Amino acid sequence: MVIRCSPQMNGLVIVDLSLFMKKTVFFSAMVTAGKYIGAGLATIGVAGAGVGIGVIFAALLLSYSRNPAQQQRLFQLAIFGFALCEAMGLLAVMMAFLILYITI
Repeated sequence: MVIRCSPQMNGLVIVDLSLFMKKTVFFSAMVTAGKYIGAGLATIGVAGAGVGIGVIFAALLLSYSRNPAQQQRLFQLAIFGFALCEAMGLLAVMMAFLILYITI
């Protein structure tokens, strides 16, 4: 615990509890709970990626039925869209792991 008082503060005393708080069980439990909540919220992006992939391939099937001559080009665009959606899902999982395993 650090107590600071300087002449510029007009008698105001600041108590720095940062070192004291980091050693308590309550602080540790709150940080752990916050990490779990944050990681859970970060993985919501995986659901969005799954929905996006489903929409892309549904549109691919609809496009095949409307224009079978462009099948190769449509498949290339669908794979590109799939890769972008999957990348967003992987970034969400990576963020969840960073939240869980970073130390304060």
